[in-house]
Amino acid sequence: MSSPGQTLTVWAGSWLAGHAAPDDVIDALHAWAPMHLVVSRDEPAADFSAVPEHSPVDGAAVLLSALRRADPAGVDGIRLVLPVPGDVRGLPPGTELARAAVAAGEAVLAGAPGTPGLGFVPSVEGPDVLRWTLFAVPAVPEPPAEPGLGEAEFAMREAVRDAAARVGRVLTVGADGRTADPREQIAAEVAEHARHRYPESMPGRAARILDSADQVAAILTVAGRGVEPRAASASGQAAREEALRPLWAAVRAARLGAVAAAVRAGHHA
Repeated sequence: MSSPGQTLTVWAGSWLAGHAAPDDVIDALHAWAPMHLVVSRDEPAADFSAVPEHSPVDGAAVLLSALRRADPAGVDGIRLVLPVPGDVRGLPPGTELARAAVAAGEAVLAGAPGTPGLGFVPSVEGPDVLRWTLFAVPAVPEPPAEPGLGEAEFAMREAVRDAAARVGRVLTVGADGRTADPREQIAAEVAEHARHRYPESMPGRAARILDSADQVAAILTVAGRGVEPRAASASGQAAREEALRPLWAAVRAARLGAVAAAVRAGHHA
């Protein structure tokens, strides 16, 4: 899995549906960092979550308590959001939560649409510390339409081929002037994602889609690094950037669709 928010969503979704134990969720989160600090952003969030506003609380178990308060019925009330500048679908626009989520690249929403809920935004505090900031959401927005698993799986198969072909067509040269081979770095990126396991309740098709999205993301990450092989001309660099933009959008869409399907499947199993 690619992010702490994705891990929290799929594992907490499995727990809320009765397919995973709280310790399973905590163990999955600890794969990201051994210490999780949880703090409310303001007084409304503190009142809703029972998590203090100014004093971070240590322990991933605090996240589960806050999730349960936001979604006591545990029915499809948790979802992942992957916003980017100019696209905050699924978040209340113009809010501090939306701004924090864009900065982090993700957020988790908990609560039934149209009712009060909570937003969870992770940030790295250090090599061993992950901080979760909780935001009060007066009315959880309706979830945006996500692609079905069949559509997402097809899109990822196409994206894997397209990412390798379109990036590979641009001549790349290393900093020392020699042609560089990024395959080992791509493999390392994929391995980093693969160390985060899925819950047993995860549908096989959703897991395949997430694995494919991680593969595409690994290619795009290596291709986009400034210190990695770079286009040998300005036109080549422009071609690369143009190639990466829609592929990143496809990765986000596939991840959102697969995670949402996994949460739904857990509740309807």
